[in-house]
Amino acid sequence: MSSRISSPSPQTADPPPIPLDLERIVRNHSHNGMTSGRSIVLVGLMGAGKTTVGRHLAARLGLPFVDADVEIERAAGCSIADVFQLYGESAFRDGERRVIRRLLEGPPMVLATGGGAFMDSQTRALVRRQAVSVWLRCPLPVLLRRVAGRTHRPLLNTASPRDVLDRLMTIRHPIYAEAEIIVDCGENNVEHTTTRVMEALALSRRPLRLPVSLARAAYDVVIGTDLISRAGALLAPVLPQKNVIIITDNNVAPLYLQKLEDSLHETGVRTRSLRVEPGEQSKCLTVYQTLTDTILEQGVERRTTIIALGGGVVGDLAGFVAATTLRGLPFVQIPTTLLSQVDSSVGGKTGINTRWGKNLLGAFHQPLCVLADVTTLSTLPRRELVAGYAEIVKSGLIGDPALFEWCEKHGAAVLEQEPEALAEAVRQACAFKARVVAGDEREEQKSNGRALLNLGHTFGHALEAELGYDGRLLHGEAVSIGLHLAFVLSVRLGLCPAEDQLRVTRHLENLNMPAHIRDLSQTFRVDDLMAHMQRDKKMQDGRLSFVLVHGIGRAFTTQDVPADTVREILIEDGAQA
Repeated sequence: MSSRISSPSPQTADPPPIPLDLERIVRNHSHNGMTSGRSIVLVGLMGAGKTTVGRHLAARLGLPFVDADVEIERAAGCSIADVFQLYGESAFRDGERRVIRRLLEGPPMVLATGGGAFMDSQTRALVRRQAVSVWLRCPLPVLLRRVAGRTHRPLLNTASPRDVLDRLMTIRHPIYAEAEIIVDCGENNVEHTTTRVMEALALSRRPLRLPVSLARAAYDVVIGTDLISRAGALLAPVLPQKNVIIITDNNVAPLYLQKLEDSLHETGVRTRSLRVEPGEQSKCLTVYQTLTDTILEQGVERRTTIIALGGGVVGDLAGFVAATTLRGLPFVQIPTTLLSQVDSSVGGKTGINTRWGKNLLGAFHQPLCVLADVTTLSTLPRRELVAGYAEIVKSGLIGDPALFEWCEKHGAAVLEQEPEALAEAVRQACAFKARVVAGDEREEQKSNGRALLNLGHTFGHALEAELGYDGRLLHGEAVSIGLHLAFVLSVRLGLCPAEDQLRVTRHLENLNMPAHIRDLSQTFRVDDLMAHMQRDKKMQDGRLSFVLVHGIGRAFTTQDVPADTVREILIEDGAQA
């Protein structure tokens, strides 16, 4: 391609792309392991120090330094000011994007970008995939002092530098806030700022992204620490518009609502929040109607996103609100309990309870994104962790023997809230559920498929229903007992080796998890439990549907279960005849 720029024809309405010689762009093959093989891209307004700090940072990391503006001029064969004059800003941005793509396709480097580069959505997506972005955030007085007397900046030649920078801060700061790392640099010298950037890089841990790919939708489950404080940067790229309604409960709101709102506001997202009382009693028609009435009364557009901030109750309720309001609003899950992170937040099931049973009114409505912030689990009592851990164990028992073996080795660490063990547990359980949901998104298979996720649930839901979902028995606690009973029933029917049942029950008991009906302080009548099972939504053709097992990791669905055998097992486990 030509290395020179010629003036476009005055008759051309849309000037052609800048003729760039991309082969002239510098590509240095140095490498440093600190950034895991990714380049570091510095973003910020003119005067933030991207070039100066970038040179020092590159020297200290042993990486090459590249200035994107210099490479654009090298490829174009003239100055950026000339590009603006001859082609205009739109054509310049197009050329800038091509140059940055070319650079990031090469070996790791420290790359200083022009102030407007990160504003391009395609460039941001490219940087997000291939580099670590660092925003050097400076206050206006510092920027003014640094750009004083500069005449080579085209944007500064149109008005007073103060007016230009003030306007650019208003427009660009919400986009810069999508950077992976933010470093405030005011009056500090270059070495101090460079040190702060290096410290931020060392402490930064990119969250794990687990893709969920379905026939009708695709989204990521993002797992990591302190994600709520970075929710704006993580969610802004997927929100249809920068306007959200947060639904949370009165327990979670004091802990995380302000942090979430601040993070969203930083990226220019407008927020409103609605609160409900904690507990299963809020998953009802009355609360659902109150929420939808309020949302409609305040005015809502079809591209406004509902964010669920809380545990499974909030997620199910807010998801059903999103699924039904205006025939479907975008939806984001930010689960704050272990149970909701590994179970209800993934897969798109939403719903509310009725007096006839749990989740009997609902819809499938997939989220845009799930943010599983394992930091939130540090505030949970052990009982809540146990409830969530039961669902992780369940995943292994259904179809992943290696996961159950992992649980046997690391279950105690999960319940002791060791961060690495928690993150790995969430990752494995979510990955398993994503695989199951991808194969049967709407639970339409007549056997197996997504229905396998109900292992232990027929028993567990009956226990919950008998207590009226009043919080005396958490869903995960009920599932824990249900897992034991499902294995006992499988052994009784000659389907499963007795040693597998003993192994499962021993694991639950060793971690002091509920394993038997007799472990509970409440009394249950077998006839009442059987009646609840017969009203379960998993009934087919008037027959009880169970998930049973041929062994650990070999679950299957069946309707061929004698009711008398179920009664016997319930009584043996502690239910009253």
